[in-house]
Order: sequence, then structure tokens, then C-alpha cells
Amino acid sequence: MRAVTDTSAAMATVMSTIMPIMTMDTAMRMITRRMIMRMTTIRTITTTTIIMTSIVITGIPTTITAAIPMLMTTNRPQPPGTGDIMAAGDAAALYRLMTWLSPAFPVGAFSYSSGIEWAVEAGDIGDAFSLRCWLGAMLADGSGFCDGVFLCHAHRAVEAGDDGALRDVAELAAAFVTSRERQLETLAQGRAFIETARAAWSCDGLDQAVAGCEGPPVYPVAVGLVSAAHAIPLAATLHAFLHALVSNWISAGSRLVPLGQTDCQRVLAALEPAVMTTAGRAIAAGLDDLGSATFRADLAGLRHETQYTRLFRS
Repeated sequence: MRAVTDTSAAMATVMSTIMPIMTMDTAMRMITRRMIMRMTTIRTITTTTIIMTSIVITGIPTTITAAIPMLMTTNRPQPPGTGDIMAAGDAAALYRLMTWLSPAFPVGAFSYSSGIEWAVEAGDIGDAFSLRCWLGAMLADGSGFCDGVFLCHAHRAVEAGDDGALRDVAELAAAFVTSRERQLETLAQGRAFIETARAAWSCDGLDQAVAGCEGPPVYPVAVGLVSAAHAIPLAATLHAFLHALVSNWISAGSRLVPLGQTDCQRVLAALEPAVMTTAGRAIAAGLDDLGSATFRADLAGLRHETQYTRLFRS
């Protein structure tokens, strides 16, 4: 009864205000519309309250009650997850590997072909497919696999502080090179790698590791000992090294065949499984597992020494 009295009073007040400027019919329609809107709002709030109370009382599963706040906050900006942020040590390791094993790092890799130049002249390599087959064999059954094994053992020797093991690996790796020009290639690259890393990325223990080789280390040994001195994980170092090795071979082939950029990327993509497989074999291999079955590639390195016209140093 009181609610009715209050409503009647409100209507009388509104009527006395608006009657001078509008008809009774118009005023009644406006008042009725406002009252309906107010009652609808009250009904909605009451219904929502009853529903939420029923959820709590009737014991609906927690997954539903937990989902309600999530639905209500869907449009709010969420803080970045921890998965979006790389740990400082991992970021530094990735940065250094990308720098050291990029074509821009001054080791002179662009000037060596590892015998590919002779293979092109002899007709063994003449297109993207034959280049892929040649490089796949070199990677899995030739110098690629052997260099990966030497890198792994050099890395582990430096990590363990075993100068004797490091000296033996460095000596064996230098003796394992099959030709004079290949020896020039790997020694020159190893020396340039260490000198540049020491000048720009020096760290504690690096000079001691280099001295432990008791002679100029070949390129894979140099990469292994420098990455170990910087506490960069072995697996990441090995994969980056093999990727850089294959990329350098493809770069030489692209200039010699010649090949377009897209064909070169197709060759690199096709060799991805071989790189991963070779890395897995090399990281699990001992020094007794070393060996090569790429006789034609070894002969190509030897024949390059007497080749009449040459663009590359090996």
C-alpha cells in the first residue's frame, strides 16, 4: 500500500511539472515507460542474485563457479606469461651462437668450398638435386659427422677441465683432415674464430682452454672449446655448428653451379632431417666411432689442389 501511495505521489509531482507543456496522454505514456524500465532493471538484478545464490546453495561443480569470473574478465588485458620470456642465460647463449656461426662472423668461410668446386667441374654436381645428395653424404658419412664428434669431445673436455683429453682431441682432429687444402681451411677458420672470440667475447678460462690444445685447433675444436668456456650447452652448439656448415657448403654451390636463392633454401630445408640425425649420432659417438665413407668427396678435395681455374681456396 505504501509503494502505491509513493508511486501516486511521484506521478502527481511529474504531472504538475510537465502538464503546462504537454497533453495528459503524452505525459502518461512517458511516466508508464519510465516505470516499466525501472521495474525491469529491479527484476533483472533480483533474478541474477537468485541464480548466483542457487549456484552456491545447490553445490554446482566448482568448474562452473570458477569459470564465471573468467568469463567476466575475458576482455581484460592479461600479464605476459612466463613462457613468453627467455631466461637471461639462454638468451645470451642464443645471441652468441647466432653471432659466432653466422656468415658475418669473420672466419672466412665464404672462401672455401671443401672440394665442391672440383665436383662441379667434374660434373658430379650440376643442379639443386645433385648438390643436395652430395652434401647429404658429406654431412652424414663424411667430414660433417666427424667434425661434429670432435666438437662434442672438445666441449666436454673443457667442461671437465681435462687438458689431456682436450689435447688428444685437438691432435686427432688435425690429423684426420684428408688434404692439404682442407687442413688450411679448418686451421685458418679455427684460428680466426678464436682470435675474434677472444677479442670481442673474452671470458674466464678461454685462454687456458686454448693453451690446453698445445697447438692451433681446427675449426670444430675451436667452436667446441669457446662455447664450453662460455657455458653454452653442447646440444645447441652442435646444431648451430652443423647448420652453419651446411649453409656454407650451399653458399659455395650456389655460386659454382649456379643456383638461385630459392633453390638454395629448398636444399637447406631438405637437409634439415639429416642435420638433426647427424647431430644425434655425433653427440652419442665416441672417438672410436669416427670414420668416413665419402671417398669421392675426399678425392675432390685432393683434386682441387691441381685444378687449373679456381674460385675457392679448397
